[in-house]
Amino acid sequence: MGESRGMVLVHTGHGKGKTTSALGTALRSVGRGMSVHILQFIKSPERTYGEQLALKKLGVEMEQLGIGFTWTKTPEEHREALRIGWPKAKEALLSGKYDVVIWDELNNALSIDKFPIDDVLPLKDVVETIQNKPKHVHLLITGRDAPKEIKEAADLVSVVDVEKHYYDEGIPAIKGIEF
Repeated sequence: MGESRGMVLVHTGHGKGKTTSALGTALRSVGRGMSVHILQFIKSPERTYGEQLALKKLGVEMEQLGIGFTWTKTPEEHREALRIGWPKAKEALLSGKYDVVIWDELNNALSIDKFPIDDVLPLKDVVETIQNKPKHVHLLITGRDAPKEIKEAADLVSVVDVEKHYYDEGIPAIKGIEF
């Protein structure tokens, strides 16, 4: 049944919990003896993240491909990070070495509209890669504003909505909760 075929799961929406849910799936998968590889499209390798520290202890590879949610970086720097990062993410999935691959915040990267990205992160190539993934590999894709093409390629789409958030009260990101 579901165990023989790898699923494509998408966690999207504007609420908190998309990455957290994917990390919970990673934890569950590791507990079941599966190999997991996580690639983060927006987060920067120059920073340290709590989940990265914990997953390292479990032997889970987590790679930051981006340069962060920072407005001090130029479009060229963001484009270069995507140009280098997309082939790494594609290779991790297509290699078949992992039972579970997580493309964290891919949807955020795909929805960049302040500068062109289709030549460095082509939506058509992303969809084709999803469709051609090894049959046994589960792929989780997170990030707000998932393109309809990504949703159509998925077996499951969960939308995380926000009803209330402390950010709206001016409370910043909390250590251990957001990072």
